[in-house]
Amino acid sequence: MEMETNFIGLERKKLQTTVAQLNDLLACYMVFYQNVRGLHWNVRGGHFFTLHQKYEELYHDLQEKVDSIAERILTLGEIPLHSCDDYRTVSKIRHAKNISDGNTGVQTVLTSLQTLLEKQRGILKLAHAADDEGTATMMSDYIAQQEKLVWMYAAFLNQ
Repeated sequence: MEMETNFIGLERKKLQTTVAQLNDLLACYMVFYQNVRGLHWNVRGGHFFTLHQKYEELYHDLQEKVDSIAERILTLGEIPLHSCDDYRTVSKIRHAKNISDGNTGVQTVLTSLQTLLEKQRGILKLAHAADDEGTATMMSDYIAQQEKLVWMYAAFLNQ
């Protein structure tokens, strides 16, 4: 019996769970992105200038990652989630509304990053099991970058 492979030579059956988890991750990133936009717009108080700039840097990075994850799903031969309804239903990251306090906003960022790290570590294992080096490398890169962000945001909160 022949294995069915996608156009980059990976076995489709081995990738099913990886792609499903990538779509879950995409939904998390989309909700997190929108949350950070709101944090950027609404932050108030003594740390305004610092956090306003940091949130802007973060949402630009998240926007790039959203695009990369969706394109990775397409590269694997599947369709990325692309509706707000899907994102709201699937995402483990919940919508954050009307947050203007700097510490609350940074805690929201930290909680979201921890969720992303957990999901990405799971995808990393799945990708390795499916011989999907492209996804594994992407997850590894994201993890390394976000672990440093967690340290920095936690330091801001004196944790």
